[in-house]
Amino acid sequence: MKKYDLFVIGSGMAGMNVANKCASKGLRAGITDELPYGGTCALRGCDPKKIMLGPTEAKHLADNLYKKQISEVPAIYWQEAMKFKQDFVDAMPPKIEKGYQKNEIDTFHESVKFISETQLQIGNEIIEAGKFLIATGAKPRKLDIPGEEYAISSTDFLNFKSLPSSLLFIGGGYIAFEFAHMAARFGSKVTIIHRGKRPLENFDPFIVDQLTEATRKLDIQLILNTNVTAIEEVNEAFYVTGKGESGEKTWEAAQVINSAGRPPSIFDMDLQKANVAFGKKGVEVNEYLQSTTNPNVYAAGDAADTDGIPLTPVAVMEGHIVASNILKGNTKKPDYTAIPTVVFTLPTMASVGFSEEEATKKGLNFKMNKDRISHWFTAKRINEKTYAYKTLVEKETGKILGAHLIGPHAEEVINLFALAIKAGFTSKDLKTMILTYPSSSSDVVYMV
Repeated sequence: MKKYDLFVIGSGMAGMNVANKCASKGLRAGITDELPYGGTCALRGCDPKKIMLGPTEAKHLADNLYKKQISEVPAIYWQEAMKFKQDFVDAMPPKIEKGYQKNEIDTFHESVKFISETQLQIGNEIIEAGKFLIATGAKPRKLDIPGEEYAISSTDFLNFKSLPSSLLFIGGGYIAFEFAHMAARFGSKVTIIHRGKRPLENFDPFIVDQLTEATRKLDIQLILNTNVTAIEEVNEAFYVTGKGESGEKTWEAAQVINSAGRPPSIFDMDLQKANVAFGKKGVEVNEYLQSTTNPNVYAAGDAADTDGIPLTPVAVMEGHIVASNILKGNTKKPDYTAIPTVVFTLPTMASVGFSEEEATKKGLNFKMNKDRISHWFTAKRINEKTYAYKTLVEKETGKILGAHLIGPHAEEVINLFALAIKAGFTSKDLKTMILTYPSSSSDVVYMV
């Protein structure tokens, strides 16, 4: 049996921060991950995705300016982009493990099973610890349909040696839209099938409408109000059957991607043996990110049932909070105010603060501003046809309550709104602080 002050399950951003911070303060720590060290963001999500998006950004801009300012649109190549991405990904796990070794953290590479409130098993080894952190992230949702084994994950997508000629995404969330935009610009014929009447249901409808329009202009087929009921393989092609308002229909694709959401990856660790309460949204935790039923256990990131949205910055923040609470006792609580979220399509869509629906439900007295603004200089100078915003401003105080954007540099401009909401700035404050120089940032002045 090995004994530790702290044992961390999961080596993503939350787990990495807790393990290194606690070990640097003298705690004897161990960590395990059944996948390569680095977590989803660095190895299978955000970072490799953004690397693969790089050439599509160049192509998108060139498409906009073709025959206006440039004479040709460059070709982009999946295999070359994939190699560039893989060089980054391959370097990450050994770098992370080297950091653990420097902090004298014992490293393991297997899944775990709890056997009591203070012990778990890794392979044939028993681990006992004073504290545990569950930071195992999320994994693709089961489709529970005949042929679901034929649907691959977003991780598989990011490891295609060559891009299939056609792709079908099951589910209309941000993963489907980001990868669909990427694949379409690399030359694949793309279909998205979504069971709801509106895709990207957690984003503002007005802004999503702009993205939907831009998506269809890319010749991406968007099928709504349709439940996928089966996948069948015939002669090395896949046939996806779905049932919608007009009955049953079948679509053909060279590859099918499961983009139907990602539940927490916690259901195979025998948590009940550790007296750890959990549900569909993750480990049940208190305001200090500590298990409500086992004080020896903390949870952070996508594995924890909190008000935080499933984003890497949230996992990082929660990791720092857990580390502090383990080292100093429960004193720190997460603050989920004004955390922006972004959909990395082209154009980019971003959101922070209250939606119009949320603000209305809370009974807030607000002014709503919205417009399609492709005629503004930010879009006009690069011939971008999709640029729009919606902002919510409290009438009594002038404080910014929410902002929803789509268009050039929305992923950066949204941080100005996040800062404004966090700091309690008013629309007048923004207009005073931001120079009205012709840039994406200065557009904020006219949005509030």
